[in-house]
Amino acid sequence: MEEIRELIEKYALQNAVKYNAAPNAGAVMGKLMGERPELRSRAKEVSPLIGEVLAEVKKTSPEEWKRRLEEIAPELLVQLSEKKEPDKGLPSLEGAENGVVMRFAPNPNGPPTLGSARGIIVNSEYVKKYGGKFIIRFDDTDPVKKRPMPEAYGWYLEDCEWLGAKPDQVIVASERIEQYYPIAEELIRRGGAYVCRCPQAVFKEHKEKGIECSDRGQSVEENMEFWRGMLDGSLKEGEAVLRVKTDMHHKDPAIRDWPAFRIVTAPHPLVGDKYRVWPLLDFESAVEDHLLGTTHIIRGKDLADSGSRQRYLYSYLGWEYPRVIHWGRVKIHQFGSFSTSKLRKAIEEGVYTGWDDPRVPTVRAMRCRGIRPEALRKFMIDLGIGETDISLSMDSIYAENRKLVDPEANRRFFVWEPVALEIEGDVPPLARAPLHPTDNRGFREIPAGNELFICRSDLEGSKVGDVIRLKDLCNVQITSLEPAKARFLGKDMGKRTRIIHWAPADAVKVLVMKPDGMDEGLGEAGIAEELGKVVQFERYGFVRVNKIGEPPILAYFAHR
Repeated sequence: MEEIRELIEKYALQNAVKYNAAPNAGAVMGKLMGERPELRSRAKEVSPLIGEVLAEVKKTSPEEWKRRLEEIAPELLVQLSEKKEPDKGLPSLEGAENGVVMRFAPNPNGPPTLGSARGIIVNSEYVKKYGGKFIIRFDDTDPVKKRPMPEAYGWYLEDCEWLGAKPDQVIVASERIEQYYPIAEELIRRGGAYVCRCPQAVFKEHKEKGIECSDRGQSVEENMEFWRGMLDGSLKEGEAVLRVKTDMHHKDPAIRDWPAFRIVTAPHPLVGDKYRVWPLLDFESAVEDHLLGTTHIIRGKDLADSGSRQRYLYSYLGWEYPRVIHWGRVKIHQFGSFSTSKLRKAIEEGVYTGWDDPRVPTVRAMRCRGIRPEALRKFMIDLGIGETDISLSMDSIYAENRKLVDPEANRRFFVWEPVALEIEGDVPPLARAPLHPTDNRGFREIPAGNELFICRSDLEGSKVGDVIRLKDLCNVQITSLEPAKARFLGKDMGKRTRIIHWAPADAVKVLVMKPDGMDEGLGEAGIAEELGKVVQFERYGFVRVNKIGEPPILAYFAHR
């Protein structure tokens, strides 16, 4: 309770200093429950403690409030201003002054999504800010429901490095199973765990009704015997689980006697059938956080129950629980769920071409589309770590990326839905177009002549007699729409002349994959020189050229 008392004092002082008045109990309670959601079920127990602390604060002066707050939590001092801008970026971490150990712990059942990128970037950024260690820990101890993909381990590390978040240490939980068993046995000896042999449906009913399992009263010796039976095969899959004793009358049924180990006979992709007793996530994660010295955990507020369950384990073993920050979900309008399991199923069913399909929210897809890691880093850091759920558009990421790619991207012509245009007259045989409009990096030479291609939409937007400018080439007047014909007027730019782009008669075939479909068309031959680069298809948008060789050239759309 001492830790809770300290939190109450900090938030009471913060409230008092902010409003220059005695602290408000409701505001302090709200702050406390926001940081420690597991205390909500103990509100009646906590409320008198809040009253006691607030009474002590009221006895002191406003000057003392500020002095004391500066002493115990200077980061909570606030400057009052009606026009204060909303905070952007990552707030300070309490208790980080001597360095931090941060971890991101994915299940490698697919590559990182944009949701994963947020966790990777923010955790690594705090390590850069305070010093310490950034760990990637693969929580891969479920070989059935969330079966790991062997390739995904490498994908995560590749994407981490690309995001500028190379880990200082990599941990694979499935390779560390034997270190969990002694801890489970110590838990049994301390009376904190028991082997439950109830059928799953029976225990579920007991849990909902708050009824203790008959196995709960077994002696340490009996539990150790059954535990050995789980390990040596005497007990079969589904016949027993090791449960952590909590409170079977807890307000939240999810906290009641949660399972720590179960028997799984399915082989694991990395370690095969070496183990038959596997830890569930709450046990494995809690133990690893202790063994690795994790100082701060950033997790979704929807996972607050995990902290509540794990604190029982820490209490039995005499460990100190890391500081926890809960953040809200991020939803991006252009995508549906970030669920790797759902994406994997859709890929297997042929809905998407793969993990780098431009329609999926993976980091690999962003890379193929030409989104820069710097753009993702700035975007994720600016989001901060607030508890409010956020719904936003990819346009925010695109805006950041555009600042980075626009000065570097060469310009090229790409004509979608091409229509052949026959031009009468002395059309120049060659066009010289700048590689970039704002610097002196040179020109590209594009074969021209009397037969070119233009976009169908440009033709349909014209009428006979219209004068248009073929960009970087010449002016022509439309003489026929069906078939498309024009006559050469001259090379000088006319006033108020509509400008369109074009492709030469020997254009190369180009396919552009987009989040909402694809465009087929023709482009200048120089596109083949841009492999692996982001270019701007003029009047179309930024794309990354991903494949050259047999036609068509394949490019992925980034954004306009």
